[in-house]
Amino acid sequence: MTRPNPTPAGSRPAKRAAANRSTPDKRTANGLKVAAVVLVCLAALVACVVTTVGRDDSTAVPAPTGTERADTVAVLTRAAESQGICYGWRLRDDYLDAISVGSNLGDGIPVDANPTRCPRWLLVEAQVIYTPASSERNDWASVRVTASEGVSSAGYVAGLDRLGVDADAFLDEPGWAICRAAVFLPLLAAEAGLVPPAPAATSTTGPAGTPGPGLAEPSPLPAAGSDFWRDRWSYLAGGAALLVVTLLLLAIGWFERRHQRRAPGTGRR
Repeated sequence: MTRPNPTPAGSRPAKRAAANRSTPDKRTANGLKVAAVVLVCLAALVACVVTTVGRDDSTAVPAPTGTERADTVAVLTRAAESQGICYGWRLRDDYLDAISVGSNLGDGIPVDANPTRCPRWLLVEAQVIYTPASSERNDWASVRVTASEGVSSAGYVAGLDRLGVDADAFLDEPGWAICRAAVFLPLLAAEAGLVPPAPAATSTTGPAGTPGPGLAEPSPLPAAGSDFWRDRWSYLAGGAALLVVTLLLLAIGWFERRHQRRAPGTGRR
């Protein structure tokens, strides 16, 4: 009885068996393939979240903080007492609703609310319109200065632009900008020759730390951060993800080619 000859080492079944045999290189390549698929899925998920949930569709105009309003009232109160004219501010939104109103008479009190105490006054008004990110319209802001009868308001808007409180400042930080514009009114009024210069006090306390009518500096504009990252972070993140995926694919190809060269029976080394 003759026995069947064993399968030659170079036959096709032997080659398939050798190719199907698991090796460290093949396991590594398979692991890299799984990592690449997982990374691509995560990148797609993050892109969807950034596009939908991360989109800023809020059109609410932020009001000044309590500290900003209190500091501004202190500045305007001191200026009104020394210059004999009242100052105020009003911030409006898209629907002309008053987001913030105040004057030297107090936070929330319009400058023209008491003609007896404030027969002469200057008022800075701003309207800020924010549009959704999906809208084709651009954000928009306007600034104007009005005055009581007999008081000229000409040139004040140009003065605010010169001092850096322009429409762009209102778009970036509406609450801060309206308070800063209000505290600049006494300076601009003195430049126009309407009133004498206001005293340049810089403390809200009197001698020896006792409460006094000093002048508080308004809060500075928060750091805006880097415009480079703010405008391009999504492109940089996408480029980094593509670079990582490309490196993974190159690593997969290198390991698979190395595995093929080392596979027994292929005739390659």
